[in-house]
Amino acid sequence: MLNAFARAFRTPDLRRKLLFTLGIIVIYRLGTFIPSPGVDYGNVQQCLALGNTQGGVYDLVNLFSGGALLQVSIFALGIMPYITASIITQLLRVVIPRFEELHKEGQQGQAKLTQYTRYLTIALGLLQATTLVSLARSGQLLGQCPVPIIPNDTIITVLLIIITMTAGTGLIMWMGELITEKGVGNGMSLLIFISIAAGFPTSLGQILTTQGWTVFSGVLLLGLVIVALVVFVEQSQRRIPVQYAKRMVGRRTMGGSSTYIPIKVNMAGVIPVIFASSMLYLPGLIAQFNTPAQGEPPEWVQWITNNFTTGDTPLYMALYFALIVFFTYFYVSITFNPDEVSDNMKKYGGFIPGIRAGRPTAEYLQYVLSRITLAGSLYLGLIALIPLIALVLVGANANFPFGGAAILIIVGVGLETVKQIDAQLQQRHYEGLLR
Repeated sequence: MLNAFARAFRTPDLRRKLLFTLGIIVIYRLGTFIPSPGVDYGNVQQCLALGNTQGGVYDLVNLFSGGALLQVSIFALGIMPYITASIITQLLRVVIPRFEELHKEGQQGQAKLTQYTRYLTIALGLLQATTLVSLARSGQLLGQCPVPIIPNDTIITVLLIIITMTAGTGLIMWMGELITEKGVGNGMSLLIFISIAAGFPTSLGQILTTQGWTVFSGVLLLGLVIVALVVFVEQSQRRIPVQYAKRMVGRRTMGGSSTYIPIKVNMAGVIPVIFASSMLYLPGLIAQFNTPAQGEPPEWVQWITNNFTTGDTPLYMALYFALIVFFTYFYVSITFNPDEVSDNMKKYGGFIPGIRAGRPTAEYLQYVLSRITLAGSLYLGLIALIPLIALVLVGANANFPFGGAAILIIVGVGLETVKQIDAQLQQRHYEGLLR
């Protein structure tokens, strides 16, 4: 393994790509700790020391920003606006026919969709920055902190913070595209990977200091088992055999080959977990804005606060699991169209052995897909519940490292990046990173 890494750095082209990627990552992590103009860094640290920053938006957005959200830094929004914009662009393909046409146009159409995603990312960044600054000014961002985060909250200062955070989002998006173009791996995915991995030492250190070495060792052992299982499921797929009939094109015989359609167990990735978390955060957000500064809040606000804030209640877990199953089916139905796959196979003379081309093929693919998606949705639901169960059993926060969106992204991005490095090594040495 060490020899493989040494070979990677001995290859000039690959070494240049790896060092470029590491340089961008260092700049990204430095931006996490640079406070936005007008923000009192000392007061922010004092508010964080109170420990009232768990639940809801803190767990999800702070996870993807690598802790930059609660530092109110120039990269406070992290990669979340881009993720949201990408998801919206994918969903709009179902609603807007023009987006579906661009998707089918190949490289040129994909470039146009990417451009739309960039514009939407900046718009969402502006909206989220405005919301973040509003919460910071009201004192609700860091759990009703007694000291002001923005001491001089004039209009000029507030506008400057909003513009800086929005520009930070654009800079992160640009750095991610630079990694994709000149570095190794998918840039956006790698930045998310680094953001999540940066929180691992803090989460594990919290478990060690509060629970002791016995629980800490058990968590590490459980983590290794979970990672192994996630790798196994993420690599699992149902291969549907496809046979192409021979046909004459001029004087040449085309076709006659055998291939397969790979249907992954987890086709939806981490998207259903993000959707479900966002949906369950909405009641808490509504209750937060309806909580009076003084006096008792209404009964419905208290009920929402008790059941949808911490995430350790049976009602929250049940709804979370059900929403993940629902969004898994919803997202897979959008991204994989059996009718379209069947038509493409029929167009090029392909067929599934034992299944007639056309409508029977589409029905068979839908039959297989629905059963594979059931297993994938249950798997996603169980993985997503691990941090919530850990919150109840060992008192860890909802950013428990070995579960939820964190472990899915860490494993998925890690596997993809290793495959890319392995492919480049095999081009030059005929020997991969992993033997």
